[in-house]
Amino acid sequence: MTVKQLSLPELVQACGDLGVRNVGLWREPVRAHGLEATAKLVRDAGLTVTTLCRGGFLTAIDPRERAGALADNRRAIDEAAALGTDTLVLVSGGLPAGSKDLHGARERIADALAELGPYAERHGVRLAIEPLHPMYASDRCVVSTLAQALDLAERFPAHQVGVTVDTYHIWWDDTAPAQIARAGRGGRIHTFQLADWTTPLPEGVLTGRGQIGDGAIDMRAWQGCVEDAGYSGPIEVELFNAGLWARDGREVLAETAERFTAHTR
Repeated sequence: MTVKQLSLPELVQACGDLGVRNVGLWREPVRAHGLEATAKLVRDAGLTVTTLCRGGFLTAIDPRERAGALADNRRAIDEAAALGTDTLVLVSGGLPAGSKDLHGARERIADALAELGPYAERHGVRLAIEPLHPMYASDRCVVSTLAQALDLAERFPAHQVGVTVDTYHIWWDDTAPAQIARAGRGGRIHTFQLADWTTPLPEGVLTGRGQIGDGAIDMRAWQGCVEDAGYSGPIEVELFNAGLWARDGREVLAETAERFTAHTR
């Protein structure tokens, strides 16, 4: 998504040119290129798919909407397995229209995980709950902190459900280092993502993720937290940024790789 202006073949070629060996994919471009074609494309290029994004949106009250969401998440699990990744990132969903019941929405997420966790396990896929910054709680994700994500995940085996640690969403939370340690003890850090916090935020806030090094977040410090907690997996960069999307994608990818090297350990 960082370079969504590139087609998947262009992305794969650019990764090869830069020596990038791992890529996190989103479902929309995979669907546009074709699932089987994408799996072959990355496999032939020697790329490892680190995660697939996204499943989730599991807070609906209406039974028909809820059944549709569960079916879509099972499809997402199937897609992750076909792409060879063991991790599906979940954005849990916001409050249903007219609802003010955060607790009830989180309980419906737990109910959905009880159905999806065993299905994911049978396909060799883990579910990674991603807490989003509280500004997204009403419309995108009622899970706002790592503590809330872990309270949900710990109801299930760690090989079924864990968490996504994303600097953009947790950097403000002074309890997050302790929660990262908690997640590490339980083997529940399923992926680690970087994006910087820059202000002012754009209208709509969704595309406010800053290029690494442009904002307020100490990337090395958060990397140290997750590594001290025992995480040794790949580190993803996920940037939603209209300014970056308007530029040449190969240039952005090269810049991102340079920033990653400069701002991580």
